[in-house]
Amino acid sequence: MANDPTQRTYRAPCPGCGAPVEFKSAQSTHAVCGYCQSTVVRSGDVLQRLGKMAELFDDHSPLQLMASGRIALDGKDTPFTLIGRLQYKGDAGVWTEWIAFLEDGSTAILGEDNGAYVFTRRIDPGREMPPAERFRIGATTAINGKPYSVAYTGQAQLISAQGELPKLPPLGQPFGMVELRSSDGEVVSIDYGNTPPSVERGRAVLLEDLQLKGLKDESVKEEKGRQFNCPHCGAPVQVQLASTKSITCGSCASIISLDSGVGGELRAAEQDEPVQPLIPLGSKGQLQGVQWQIVGFQHRMGVEPGDDEHFGWSEYLLYNQKRGFAFLVDSEEGWSLVRPTTGAPQLSSTGRSATYLGTKYDLKYTYEAETTYVLGEFYWPVTRGQKTSNRDFASSKGLLSLEQTPNEITWSAGDKLGSDTVAKAFKLDDKQDVLKRDDPGPFVAKSGMGCGTIILVAIVIIIVLILLSRCSSCDPRVENCSSSSYRSSGGSYGGYSSGGSHK
Repeated sequence: MANDPTQRTYRAPCPGCGAPVEFKSAQSTHAVCGYCQSTVVRSGDVLQRLGKMAELFDDHSPLQLMASGRIALDGKDTPFTLIGRLQYKGDAGVWTEWIAFLEDGSTAILGEDNGAYVFTRRIDPGREMPPAERFRIGATTAINGKPYSVAYTGQAQLISAQGELPKLPPLGQPFGMVELRSSDGEVVSIDYGNTPPSVERGRAVLLEDLQLKGLKDESVKEEKGRQFNCPHCGAPVQVQLASTKSITCGSCASIISLDSGVGGELRAAEQDEPVQPLIPLGSKGQLQGVQWQIVGFQHRMGVEPGDDEHFGWSEYLLYNQKRGFAFLVDSEEGWSLVRPTTGAPQLSSTGRSATYLGTKYDLKYTYEAETTYVLGEFYWPVTRGQKTSNRDFASSKGLLSLEQTPNEITWSAGDKLGSDTVAKAFKLDDKQDVLKRDDPGPFVAKSGMGCGTIILVAIVIIIVLILLSRCSSCDPRVENCSSSSYRSSGGSYGGYSSGGSHK
């Protein structure tokens, strides 16, 4: 029978200021005093002060300590309470791990990263974990006999904490992190901040599915943006999102890096050849039942291996406080809405197809992508010239994309949207003609062709022959004979290096 969590409560005065410090979980060894920020360690019935914890980075999370909810674990509806908060900083930015106290006295982790959430519990991997540097991006490894793909390797460091905590890694000292993904949507995190490394396994969750109570009161919350002067032109720049790592100046369009925070050294990179977004930054609209706000825009170019033909597309970075970020991709082939997958789709041995959640996707395009222009705010340190290796897949059910950098593989899945859906969502009825693309139609082909179809095909062939004849005699001194095109249809939600794609 599960023990009542209140029977495990232990309270003692803080060695730093005398205020009460409470431990609800017997597994908690550390805590941060809510009054003086002292980090204390519990040794039996005695608390010892280790030092002072750094101030929390305000990430505007809707979560807070003592918020409670329910989650299905092992086929059972399980209550939990958030009792601790750890903030980490890595190559991809800052993220939070909330310590969840379960009714049986054990703990779990609710990971929060740019509005995406994963609920994990510690597991025994069944073997000794190799050093972090032994894991290679894209390679397959096994945990308890189950295959996983290596999705990320990098460095992280603990920057702040709050509440009741497990054993902590040294504050501010880098340690290795590895993320594994399975084909059925599981994620495994290997944390080398402790010895032996801790291994957590879980799945993505939505906040509304957790039946959370005790969240921050959004109606009275005052979110003040940060402001500073552009290091290039001196114009005032306003930062709206706490997670922003790059922003563009509204006056000179320079890209400004915020890696060190607004108070740190700002680096600016000038941009020319501006590309104006069709949907203004700040616009709000509802897509697939979620209210989104456009906070960023980027234009990207791609080229297939061995080809000199370039193609381009635009991406709008969407934000929702409880759903995180997504990408609205605008290409000549159509509009699409894409988000990251928690799991790693399984590639075939030939690489010509990928299977995800029981659906097979066929390879459409392979190409190299590069960011050419950005506007607005981004949760990763975006710069012009960032490059990724991309592959796009498609099925009758939607789109699937792979994007790879030297230390990360990111998969994304999404759906095509009709241009009228986009226009209606953002109240742009007056721009329907400008937003018009090759809208998605039925995926199932008809069994035969009617006379009208045959006539249409004949007309297309005649037009193509005329264009080919014209291009063969084209004089570049008189007219534009460029072979570049603008085509894209998919999208991928990149890690931090980029936001999407695709052909």
